Amino acid sequence: MTASEQDTITARLAAGVVEYRLDGEGQQVVVVFHGGHMRAGLILGEEVFTTSGYRVLIPSRPGYGRTPLATGITPAAFADVTADLCRDLGIGRLAAVVGISAGGRTALTMAARHPHLVERVILQSAVAFLPWPNRRTRLGGRLVFNVSAEAATWAAVRLLMRVAPQAGLRLLLRDLSTRPVRHVVAGLSERDRAELIALFTLMRSGEGFVNDMLAVPDCAGQVTQPALVIASRTDRSVPFAHAESLAATIPGAELVESRADGHMIWFAPDYPAIAARIEEFLTAG
Repeated sequence: MTASEQDTITARLAAGVVEYRLDGEGQQVVVVFHGGHMRAGLILGEEVFTTSGYRVLIPSRPGYGRTPLATGITPAAFADVTADLCRDLGIGRLAAVVGISAGGRTALTMAARHPHLVERVILQSAVAFLPWPNRRTRLGGRLVFNVSAEAATWAAVRLLMRVAPQAGLRLLLRDLSTRPVRHVVAGLSERDRAELIALFTLMRSGEGFVNDMLAVPDCAGQVTQPALVIASRTDRSVPFAHAESLAATIPGAELVESRADGHMIWFAPDYPAIAARIEEFLTAG
């Protein structure tokens, strides 16, 4: 199914406005913190939870979508906001918090600050507390994804995806994999190519991405919940060292190596096996 914008809701909490989406059925809830350039209305990697009978709560992190940056400028502040949102929605326990890419630090911080609320932690291509991003991405990100430029940047991406989608796909995947981009694109099915093109077309950065690049306090050693860390060695965007760091720091964490050609582990041939491991992890014990 081609990616599309989903309906979202805004809640006004003590800290400010937060945009969110609550999908799926069942009693147990999983919170998903998406990564850079994503917001609550976009879907990525949620099906493994909804098809397993969980509800997914997806908030737009600060600076993305309709969540203002002021609602929670740090991972610690937004972890507290998300805990307040759970209380507001009558959610007293989370089966897991999921941190994807730049959302990893928020997921880890929420687990550390709210252990009574969070049962497990799942990290997918997640940014840890090592220096991130690299100097080239930091400088380029501040240039093309700052709040004054990002609308024009993504308008150019949308135009490229309309007139030359394969070229656009190569352009955006180049920075997500250490492998030659032609091999990365060749390894995708036609369905996956269409899904990625649609997803990239819908992305925006708002004030969020520049904020994501700021250093934050390391709380990985304070995470006591079971943790599943999933990453690929060919990820250029978030090097595999981040996953290794988290697996070494979080007591009892399990590191699962994806065979994906880069950052987008959900589009790899081995993702069904990884999804099965996620399902097992959620029900273990």
